[in-house]
Amino acid sequence: MDWQPVWLTLKLASLTTLLLLLVGTPIAWWLGQTRNRFKHAISAVVALPIVLPPTVIGFYLLLFLGPNGPGGAFTQWLGLGTLPFTFAGLVVASVFYSLPFVVQPIQNAFESMGKRPLEVAATLGAGGWDRFISVAVPLARPGFLTAMVLGFAHTVGEFGVVLMIGGNIPGETKVLSVAIYDHVETLEYGQAHLLSAGMVGFAFLVLLGLYLVNGRIGRGERG
Repeated sequence: MDWQPVWLTLKLASLTTLLLLLVGTPIAWWLGQTRNRFKHAISAVVALPIVLPPTVIGFYLLLFLGPNGPGGAFTQWLGLGTLPFTFAGLVVASVFYSLPFVVQPIQNAFESMGKRPLEVAATLGAGGWDRFISVAVPLARPGFLTAMVLGFAHTVGEFGVVLMIGGNIPGETKVLSVAIYDHVETLEYGQAHLLSAGMVGFAFLVLLGLYLVNGRIGRGERG
């Protein structure tokens, strides 16, 4: 079996998850704390990838990042060329497509902890950054765990977006879901079954582990 799509998928999912945490955490914090009138509109924008067909997202990202799009013009100005049909393009598309799966669990965790812990920390002299790092992040640990698992797993299972923005270039953009599609197209059902069964098992074990860990955390907090 060709393991290259597997390693490429794991590399993509790992890098995407890291970037999603860096990008999604401040967004989740702002959405969880703000009373701005545009909060719901921004929440809707963040959640769009949940309801939009992946091919629609991939199509518009292709236009945006292409040579005639504003994103493509910017990357060319930076000397990076265009991102479609490159691994970097897959990362950008994956970050956008999996954003709500990271933002929403962290936002829910921030909202569920309430204002009281932060107010107590403020009365003890903790600054804003200190309150966030020392109080908010530890209390939101289950949300971060859920976000990491869902972001990683969702990226592993991508198909429409990665096919539209990355194509099917072996060693560069041919991820696991595209490899399965290739095997089906060429009637290699044995290989397709092997990869698909592996993804089913992976998804089950990831979700089972998430539920078990979150259950233990919940019992520990109640205890």
